[in-house]
Amino acid sequence: MDKNSKKQTIIGNIAVATLLFSALFLLYCWSSSSFTFPNQFFLPSNQSLCTKSTAIDGHKAQHDNIELDSALAKASTENKTVIIAIVNKAYVEQEEDNVDGESTMLNIFLRSFWLGEGTRSLVDNLLIVAVDKTAYDRCRFMRLNCFRLETDGVDFGGEKLYMSNDFIKMMWTRTRFLLDVLKRGYNFIFTDTDVVWLRNPFTKLSNNETEDLQISTDHFNGNSWSPEIQLINTGFYFARSNNKTISLFETWYAKKDNSTGMKEQDVLLNMIRNEGIIGKLGLRVRFLDTLYFSGFCQDSKDFRQVTTVHANCCRSIFAKVKDLKAVLRDWMQFKRLEESNNSMVNNMKWSVHGHCWHSWKISNNTKG
Repeated sequence: MDKNSKKQTIIGNIAVATLLFSALFLLYCWSSSSFTFPNQFFLPSNQSLCTKSTAIDGHKAQHDNIELDSALAKASTENKTVIIAIVNKAYVEQEEDNVDGESTMLNIFLRSFWLGEGTRSLVDNLLIVAVDKTAYDRCRFMRLNCFRLETDGVDFGGEKLYMSNDFIKMMWTRTRFLLDVLKRGYNFIFTDTDVVWLRNPFTKLSNNETEDLQISTDHFNGNSWSPEIQLINTGFYFARSNNKTISLFETWYAKKDNSTGMKEQDVLLNMIRNEGIIGKLGLRVRFLDTLYFSGFCQDSKDFRQVTTVHANCCRSIFAKVKDLKAVLRDWMQFKRLEESNNSMVNNMKWSVHGHCWHSWKISNNTKG
């Protein structure tokens, strides 16, 4: 074979190889088959040969939207109101050596619906939003209304101690999700799962549709309409879906990246007290009396009026679980005395929240 023939053969082989490589490349990018081209042989693992992941992400987002719409519709009342609680692994998983059925925060939360007055049927309107697989699997096992909230690779599975970086991230993730719910036209009660429901809160919340937001307080200062003196708590509140509340949540969430070291509750409090957001947006905001919507920061003074009890002013799940169990014991004792017309019912007092007070003295690495 002469030199020209060899040269033509080499050129031909290169052309064939180029065509084959191109075909494989196109197949990798656009084919719907399961074939995957080994691009790690050519590029670092953090780079992509094409934009197929964009299409996959878009399809997944569409699927998640459908799932959320379905979950909200299933849990909704006739007037498009839902009760929303967000959980992670730490709130649903028992310690390995603990077989107590009420040793998880979620179990205590649900137990209160069973023991409360007029609360059992409200479980049908409760949507449990799980931020990790363990929490979602547990929710499904309990036959509740469940939705899995993807968190862009952030691990929200373990306990997030109060004001830790992961705690703050999880609170902002919650705010973004609730904004999405409002945009879909749903009113909601948001409740932390460390809130026990002793009576139906809808009987104490205003049904006046001109009131946009009704929010709990750590310490109620006597005036339901005075934003300057209230210390709000975003662990329990009722929001109506309208343009004003959507604008509030959009403005609130937009401050996330410029609020380093602040949890979302602190940011909202600053917006209310110092930025005049209520007046700017024309919002009507009611601040809830701790007589009805109480917590460990300020106990309700009347067992006959108390509606919810929040394990606020408390740092760890271990402490919350211990002291919320005591709350349910107090509640059951009150009910027994009330049903028997025992005069001792008038002297009922809440148990001291000792584990929660002690939780502030424990190091970050200790749960109790």
